[in-house]
Amino acid sequence: MVRLTRIYTRGGDAGQTSLGDGARVPKHDPRVAAFGTVDEANAAIGVARLHTTGDADAMLGRIQNDLFDLGADLCTPEEENPAYPPLRMTEAQVERLEREIDAMNETLAPLNSFVLPGGSAAAAYLHVARTVTRRAERLMVELAERERVNPAALRYANRLSDHLFVMSRHLNDDGAADVLWVPGSNR
Repeated sequence: MVRLTRIYTRGGDAGQTSLGDGARVPKHDPRVAAFGTVDEANAAIGVARLHTTGDADAMLGRIQNDLFDLGADLCTPEEENPAYPPLRMTEAQVERLEREIDAMNETLAPLNSFVLPGGSAAAAYLHVARTVTRRAERLMVELAERERVNPAALRYANRLSDHLFVMSRHLNDDGAADVLWVPGSNR
């Protein structure tokens, strides 16, 4: 476990922050933007969890822990043979998301249109988390164009947005309470 004895350090007062390897970078660095947005997604999931129970809440709890792993992965640049191997996302985490998606998807009503964010409170908040996750993924892809990024981390972010979408439908009475887009309905 990580022990935090002091919350403020004054180290970021001039607009820089430390990465996991100790390097100092501007707070607007693409790597910081990526893991900062992962943190934002985690917070959005925390709000959604105020409206979940049982298996859904347990899945979201695991995801929140995974998102701290993802943040740790992203905050430490990849290097060959590091003296202290950093925490990295794994394929097992991606595969767990896929299994959960498949299990929830089995009972969902077929989709006849795009889903609008809404229905239950939990579903609406999961849509917020999904869109923040998509933004984090875009920032991670942008970072990967400049620097090495763990491929499992990229796959996890991509799969997570799918997971949050499927769970939102699952929590909307398996899709029966989904709010569907009606194209051109307000012309």
